[in-house]
Amino acid sequence: MARRLSQFMPSYGQKLTLLAAVPLILAVAAIAGVVAWQARALAEREISTLEGQLIEAKKAELRNYVTQARNGFYFIYGSAPPDDEDAKARVSQILAAMIYGDEGQFFVYDYDGTALVSPRHTHRITRNWAGDTDAEGTPIVDELIRIARNGAGYHTYMWPKLSTGEDARMISYVVGLQDWRWAVGTSVFIDDVVGSVAIARADVEARVERTFVYIGAIALAALLAVFGTGMLINLRERRLADAKLKKLTQRVFDAQEEERGRVARELHDGISQILVGVRYALDNARRRLERGAKNAEEPLGKGIESLGEAITEVRRISRDLRPGVLDDLGLGPALKTLTSDFQARTGITCHFDTVVFRNRLDNDAKIALYRIAQEALTNVERHSGATEVEIDIRGHRRGASLRITDNGCGLPTSQRGGNPGLGLRNMQERMDQLGGTLTIREAAGGGTSIEATVPLSHMLTPESASPVQKVAAE
Repeated sequence: MARRLSQFMPSYGQKLTLLAAVPLILAVAAIAGVVAWQARALAEREISTLEGQLIEAKKAELRNYVTQARNGFYFIYGSAPPDDEDAKARVSQILAAMIYGDEGQFFVYDYDGTALVSPRHTHRITRNWAGDTDAEGTPIVDELIRIARNGAGYHTYMWPKLSTGEDARMISYVVGLQDWRWAVGTSVFIDDVVGSVAIARADVEARVERTFVYIGAIALAALLAVFGTGMLINLRERRLADAKLKKLTQRVFDAQEEERGRVARELHDGISQILVGVRYALDNARRRLERGAKNAEEPLGKGIESLGEAITEVRRISRDLRPGVLDDLGLGPALKTLTSDFQARTGITCHFDTVVFRNRLDNDAKIALYRIAQEALTNVERHSGATEVEIDIRGHRRGASLRITDNGCGLPTSQRGGNPGLGLRNMQERMDQLGGTLTIREAAGGGTSIEATVPLSHMLTPESASPVQKVAAE
């Protein structure tokens, strides 16, 4: 029995081949799915753009028609009083005569809903159409009158075509003549736009199907190549992997050298220049003292001032690289220092509040919350126009939460509909890596409130916390 089973056991070479083939199959399947999804998503964006462009062209055409019509009767309307029935009749005649294309016409409703002009649908004239809706239940006349009362705008609804009698989607542009309480507009069908979009979607499906065929053919060829080469490919891949590992190690070294170069440039361009100025000031003061001049304190003062700038620059570079207080004393003191520096630099009043954690945060959580606080304060300084900021950090049953609240203007309109900026995306990514949550909402008294919560899994027990963590208030 054991011999029979051993006959079906794959050899070492077959195992290697399977090890290479199975990931390839899974990868090809994943690539096919991703390509199909991306192709559909890209095509849908293109179709939406095309549809939007076509509809905008229709809207521009309607707006141009209404503008031309208004120019044609404005010399009557502009000088006529609100109760001039003769002027209203003349304008109605002008609009009734403006018929264009197979379906185009101008319509007029008074604000009570009565049709005054409708040359292609004369049965509607003098009748009240308030409350009229299309086959989908969309209000027609009432909405047109509402838009006209507000000035001008567009309305989309279903309307029967004269040529076929069937309902088709239509866009109307209407303007209000407020002195006469008239809603004047014109309409155009957009069934050609709908047809173009349908054709584009069908073409997308055909392209996706062809893509699947191509991917399948490529996958089959790749599998045949894998099974045909076997051990040779696996051995070669091992050598290539070693080479790639060396390249990766070299890239790590290159990244380290690049970071060192950046710090070196900051030291040279900032601190070095300041220190040169200090040396010049001290040398100038020494020469004046040797000559017995009485104004030697002037270059000394400049030198001391420049030396203070150098110290500040060193601290800034060090803090940007890694805030030392975060490692030495913990998150609470680090946030307090950050808040104090922010208030001193910007003049924005900051209130910082914290409690001693029952447990302590691990290193990843501390860094993430500190960077989120940095990003939030940067956004407050640049965009909010706030005068006060409140920062609160504390532990609870679910973990630990950091809340930053300001009294500024709130989030920009472009970011309220699920379209966050780069800084907010960086905050979200940090919380996602920790399995935490990031909540951004409008504060009760105006402004913005950002709350970052890390789960309980990132809290250290008192036994595992370091001596510094046990003493420091996080």
